[in-house]
Amino acid sequence: MALLRRSGKTAADVSARQPLTAARAKRLIGVGKVVAPLLAPYAIAAAGLARATWDNYRAGRLGVAPDELGAYSGAGGSLHARISRVAIALNELDSGAEGHATGAARKFAEETRPRITDLAIAVRAAEQMPATRRRTAYRAIGRELDNVEVALLKHLGIPT
Repeated sequence: MALLRRSGKTAADVSARQPLTAARAKRLIGVGKVVAPLLAPYAIAAAGLARATWDNYRAGRLGVAPDELGAYSGAGGSLHARISRVAIALNELDSGAEGHATGAARKFAEETRPRITDLAIAVRAAEQMPATRRRTAYRAIGRELDNVEVALLKHLGIPT
């Protein structure tokens, strides 16, 4: 190392010039055999942490718990998540747990459930379409969900 410092060359400069010989290859393999078992647990832990972070990010974007993420995968996953959340909100609206279960709210929930079911079927059907038609179908389904969500918020007493 001291010789390299005096010459002004780095170790990368010197190693780039030297061809890979059998002795050098054996030395590198030996170092790898010693270092790899020491670093493997840390690499596995880092990969697990990165995967958990990515799953939490995706679940947050979809508005679901990370353990429910598998149910909302694929091209229509975000629409399925929205439909699921609207269906849950309709059940809560109809049950009257929050005190919002007026006659109009119950009627809205009854009328909207078949629309939500149809939208879920449409998302599943669109998953089999070519990409351009699928995107067009998803935009139309998204607009319909937007309308349902706005009406749902009105029945919950939240101004939009």
